[in-house]
Amino acid sequence: MTAVIVRNGRFVRIALLVLLLPLNLSAQKFYEDDPITKVPPPMNVENVLSRKLSDYYDFFHHTLFEPGERHTRNQIIPAQAINTLGEVPDSGWYTNRHYHHPMTVEELVRGPGNENPPSREGLWKVVAAKTEGVTPGFTIEDARGRRYILKFDPLTYPEMASAADVMASKFFYALGYHVPENYVVYFKRQQLVVAPDATLTDADGKHRKMNDRDIGEILLRVPRDTDKGYRAVASLYLSGKILGPFRYYGTRSDDPNDIVPHEHRRDLRGLFVFFAWLGHNDAKSLNSLDTLVEENGVRYIKHYLIDFGASLGSDSFTAKSPRAGNEYLFAWKAATLQAFTLGFYVPRWARAHYPRLSSVGNFESQLFEPERWKTNYPIPAFENRLPGDTFWAAKQVMAFTDGQIRALVRTADYSDPAAEDGLTSHLIARRDKIGRTYFQKVLPLDHFQVTGDLLKFEDLAVKHRLISSRNYAVHWSRFDNDTERKTRIAGETTFRLPKQLLELAPGDYFAAEIHGSDPKKTVTVYLRKKPDRVEVVGIDRTW
Repeated sequence: MTAVIVRNGRFVRIALLVLLLPLNLSAQKFYEDDPITKVPPPMNVENVLSRKLSDYYDFFHHTLFEPGERHTRNQIIPAQAINTLGEVPDSGWYTNRHYHHPMTVEELVRGPGNENPPSREGLWKVVAAKTEGVTPGFTIEDARGRRYILKFDPLTYPEMASAADVMASKFFYALGYHVPENYVVYFKRQQLVVAPDATLTDADGKHRKMNDRDIGEILLRVPRDTDKGYRAVASLYLSGKILGPFRYYGTRSDDPNDIVPHEHRRDLRGLFVFFAWLGHNDAKSLNSLDTLVEENGVRYIKHYLIDFGASLGSDSFTAKSPRAGNEYLFAWKAATLQAFTLGFYVPRWARAHYPRLSSVGNFESQLFEPERWKTNYPIPAFENRLPGDTFWAAKQVMAFTDGQIRALVRTADYSDPAAEDGLTSHLIARRDKIGRTYFQKVLPLDHFQVTGDLLKFEDLAVKHRLISSRNYAVHWSRFDNDTERKTRIAGETTFRLPKQLLELAPGDYFAAEIHGSDPKKTVTVYLRKKPDRVEVVGIDRTW
């Protein structure tokens, strides 16, 4: 029998000899394979269940209750699903990309894929459609047999939702998440033909056989360009078996690889910062998707973020309300203030100024405050975020240059240059606010490495010109990997490696505790002696 456990935020695969031998677990802080950059190969998933969630249930469950395990006054739960450096290893949830492996502009623009738009070689077969809800759409199949979901812009806001969906998917891909391939497409009415077995879900929620007239009626509700035709997002079907959304708390009981409660995953806690940057307040479980995929003969569950039409200034069917991102859909405090002031209370966010750009919707940066930003309702993983989680995310946001942000905005294919300029400037301003906000909560040192006999690093606040300079103090210690006891080395107060470290045998450990002006904010860097080098094996942060 094999099990996968998490110890101190790291992944360890252990063989259990059931009923034969006692399990002897070492208390070591570091192991030979630390720091791991990829989780162990997944165990095969056998009996997995598809899952459906109700939008209403999700809203009321998260609004009226507090699902998942939360911090208490006496117990702060550190982030899990991380390695000894505090980074998130590659997995079915996440893949390290732009921050750790800087992407070219071409790679950023390509995103999850740029080679599979719907083929123009033949007609697009409409195999299904929906008219219920606020955003009608089709499921089509191109001449090559590939399936796509076609989603449209609201009639009074052409380009808005489609731009947000395509652009945000490329941002989230660069930030490390699994997302679908989304394309802006234009087509004429004659491009669509009803497949013989096509079905439709009508406004009453009833399924019936679809006819050619249904296509025309749906297209009456979406904008059309005189020259280019209808604009839509074509989202390529994800590979694998569709299992339904994941939750932002708990684990899947049918997935042996899903062992970390979702509310404690750093890649989900830190997602709050990314959602705030891109204004994706519609952070519900239904905008996620689990699929069962197979690689190298092993079936495992891959976790996706999907449906970004309600990000940036778009709310999918209309421009975003100024309230969005500033208050929960149901907020006790705001409702009470309105009641006691007879409606005269005007919140700060209600004074926001939005440029009149219908293709962008309502998106601004002047009143944006990262820590006060909110999703539509509380999300357990976001509520559990700690300064270590938000620093992990903020440094990735700050890694996008002005030019890279503009290049990604350009993938929205705006017809109005003012839309591209305005959205780019707001994303840059929001990026910088995120850096200033979250780099203040910790000592923002990163990219540690040993070069020669020096411990080097970058101060990200200095690098991004948020502060001009900083003074540091460092204290070196011998570190016992079995007892986790530190023994201070007197007289070693520079970033040059202590002589004791250089003279010791391979396998020994040292620790360098660094702090700036605030003694509460420290970074402890753990070094391991190897036969041919000294390597950084771990990082601890306090705040």
